[in-house]
Amino acid sequence: MEFKDDHRESNSILGDLVMDYILNTDLQTVAIVDTYKSLIWTDRYNSYGDFELYLPIQNELLQYLKQDYYVWNANSEHTMLIETLSIKTDIEEGNNLTVTGRSLESILDRRIIWGQRTISGNLQNAVKTLLEECIINPSDSNRKIPNFVFQSSDDPNVAGLTVEAQYTGDNLYDAIQKLCEEHEIGFKVTLSNAGEFIFQLYAGSDRSYNQTGLPYVVFSPGFENIINSNYIESRSSLKNVTLVGGEGEGASRKYTTVGSGSGLNRREIFTDARDISSDVGEGRTLSEDEYNAQLQQRGSETLAENTDITSFEGEVETTAMFQYNIDFFNGDVVQIANEYGHERTARISEVVMSEDGNRFSIYPTFI
Repeated sequence: MEFKDDHRESNSILGDLVMDYILNTDLQTVAIVDTYKSLIWTDRYNSYGDFELYLPIQNELLQYLKQDYYVWNANSEHTMLIETLSIKTDIEEGNNLTVTGRSLESILDRRIIWGQRTISGNLQNAVKTLLEECIINPSDSNRKIPNFVFQSSDDPNVAGLTVEAQYTGDNLYDAIQKLCEEHEIGFKVTLSNAGEFIFQLYAGSDRSYNQTGLPYVVFSPGFENIINSNYIESRSSLKNVTLVGGEGEGASRKYTTVGSGSGLNRREIFTDARDISSDVGEGRTLSEDEYNAQLQQRGSETLAENTDITSFEGEVETTAMFQYNIDFFNGDVVQIANEYGHERTARISEVVMSEDGNRFSIYPTFI
């Protein structure tokens, strides 16, 4: 991969003109895009990110802006895959090209969990097993993605997690994304200088008032580092109890309950887990406790997808006090407040970087 050292160093200079480096399928830098009308680049904590690049047609660039080529941005650790090209011709406004795509985490969306797979125990080991079987060292060599590497985390917030789950033909990305979302950890696929796709599980750091080990990161009007904000509270989709239905028919069907609540505070939902089987192959059958743990896991995933929403979005002034990827990172827990007395700790779930003309902006979303 052909990266110069000064490209890497520019990662700390947020607010400068954003340049995108185009890499071909051999991960060689073939072009630099530094003239465009707008760029929107979104990094996310436990799902893939995306980008949109809007620029005038430049014939010399068209040969390098191709599907399956890569886009590397100096202000992000993520690399994007070009997926869609759209050309619009207009007599008055000229001819323009829109380039969009998703970050490298979307590679996982190209694989399914082949057949039936039961995972139990340490979550990090389980995710590694799924990646080994689907991407890194699958039994069918056609499924292998070269240079894909799993990098273990020694963070106890990751290494100490456990899981009980069963999959049958599930999309690999969906399975890993749901596990990470449920356990409030992140995952990322980054590109190394050696041309490797490095998969990592990670947990954001706590930089709120609830700890003393790291410097506080606070976004509030009082610190003059929130320019605009949008605060939302909603319980419209909240469910806190789920009845999980497993294998079997009629009165013999297996059920379990996950969650708690009573009276008006109880909000129920049904989880159909009929696909979870006690017969895991090779003559082995799950015990009643093991099978129930599988149903409990599926129920927990359902509840994680149906939570109440407290969202705080704001345009951050990153040159005054705190700079993205220096003082705070995607997935970190920080302190937030607005001018109406709403103050709490919140996790950064995504960071949108936008440049329109000469204005560079960063919009974190806090949940």
